Amino acid sequence: MLVSFKNVNKYIDEYFDRNNTIIMGKQKVTALVDCDSFFVSCEQKRNPELKDKPVCVLSNDDGCVISRSKEAKQMGVRMGEPYFMAKKEHPNAIYITADHWYYTEVSQQVMSVLKDFSPYVQIYSVDEAFVDFTGLKRYYKKNYYDLAIYLRQKILDEVDIPVSIGVSSTKTLSKLASDKSKNIKSHVYLIGKRKIIKELKNTNIEEIWGIGRRLTKSLKSSGILTAEELVNKSDDWLDKKIGIHGIEMRHELLGDMVSPVINEVKPPKSIQNTKAFGIFTDDFNFIKNELNRHIHTSCTKLRKWNTKCLEIGVMLRTKDFRVFYQKKDLLESTDFELEISNIAIKLLEKIYTPGILYRATGVVLSKIGEQNTSQLTLYTPQESSNKKINLTKCFDSLESKFGRNIIQTGFTKQKSNK
Repeated sequence: MLVSFKNVNKYIDEYFDRNNTIIMGKQKVTALVDCDSFFVSCEQKRNPELKDKPVCVLSNDDGCVISRSKEAKQMGVRMGEPYFMAKKEHPNAIYITADHWYYTEVSQQVMSVLKDFSPYVQIYSVDEAFVDFTGLKRYYKKNYYDLAIYLRQKILDEVDIPVSIGVSSTKTLSKLASDKSKNIKSHVYLIGKRKIIKELKNTNIEEIWGIGRRLTKSLKSSGILTAEELVNKSDDWLDKKIGIHGIEMRHELLGDMVSPVINEVKPPKSIQNTKAFGIFTDDFNFIKNELNRHIHTSCTKLRKWNTKCLEIGVMLRTKDFRVFYQKKDLLESTDFELEISNIAIKLLEKIYTPGILYRATGVVLSKIGEQNTSQLTLYTPQESSNKKINLTKCFDSLESKFGRNIIQTGFTKQKSNK
């Protein structure tokens, strides 16, 4: 049966109930796949003995809790709680320092499964991605709910990471569905066309993706307490109150896709690597050694994105959490760790004081741009530039074949723990 687009809303049924004979040009089905307690799940993947236990992952400097298992949440450990307080209040919990390099590797495994599942995947963060489900119902011979169940099990079987999946017609609605999916046994939640208004009635304004604390306060002062009350406002009102973002939000909440799932991935604006030493030390060679590790990791990321940086920053954090920072602009952009290390060590010398105990150091690479946009100065020898390119290719090739940190640049012997 063929129906004109003008009258299609009269005939089209809820997306998830049956196969439709009509395909609208802008009608899409979007899923948000969100890894559950991702950092903790990664640690449980690496060490299965941690499963079903109260596990907390700490920030790099062991400052605070940044991920909790279900059992740790039930115990009462709070997100962002300082480590010294959590350890005192919940001594039976298991505390682990974050390993972001490993988490990135696991994230890539999850994203690989998603890309095999659908041709359109937009990575939103290390533990979240939007997946276009449009057309997959016919391909997999499953309705959208069963598709999400199948995808969730596939990720669990292949990567051993649990996920929650929200499915709807727009990114904003699928994000809302994903949040709700975390509280149900199946970890899959659908918001079909007929359920939209009911969901908006039961959704507080602060639960909407893209509305922060300041905007929540502003909207509540205008009498807007729920998502339904927001979408009942006119585009003119939203434009004056919020801007174009408010208009887009309204239409996405009503099921009209404004932002489709795209495969484009933008390079980061800056790359930061820092980690607590595990000891307190004033050994300059030890600190320099750790800084070089961060520089190598950061430069590997630069080259992975086919980018270079024009600014280098170095951070030192003392035992009592005071932070010292120095940065320097470069004349030429670079992704070469030996070059960056030479500059970073000089910056480290400026902020280092003998006799003070330090707990962490780190590097920040900023003003990042694509390699083909970088310019050489008149005094840059082409031969030298070619040598750097060949050497970095050699670094990356060896690490790809033999594993991370097979290449160590300018490392020194570590001092014994104090």
